[in-house]
Amino acid sequence: MKRKLAILLPFTLFCLKLSAQNENYVTKKTGEKYAYVDVNKTYEKVAAKGYKSIDLFQKLGNSSYAICNLEKAAKWYGELFAMTYDLDQMYYYRYAESLRFISQNEKADALIERLKRKSKVSAKKK
Repeated sequence: MKRKLAILLPFTLFCLKLSAQNENYVTKKTGEKYAYVDVNKTYEKVAAKGYKSIDLFQKLGNSSYAICNLEKAAKWYGELFAMTYDLDQMYYYRYAESLRFISQNEKADALIERLKRKSKVSAKKK
């Protein structure tokens, strides 16, 4: 029994050594092939050139909100709401929260009231 274990143990270790990957090679190759692209900066450049769309401002506002840059989020949500008010409730709340962060409480309260009126109208239609 001891002899079988003595033969099996080195053989197992040898097999594990063969199947292991070389991490330096994988990391180095991955680093050479792929590059990180900051999509938020790209969208900001597009918006700075004058392109305006609901989708663009939603993405810019959401990404700024996600990284807790509420000043920029308020700016982009402001652009979004300048184009349309027919948006999901989430955008109303996020825009109101961003406005409160930059001390524009009156504007945030008016936005929440508009959302409440919109909710009542849509509930009556159903």
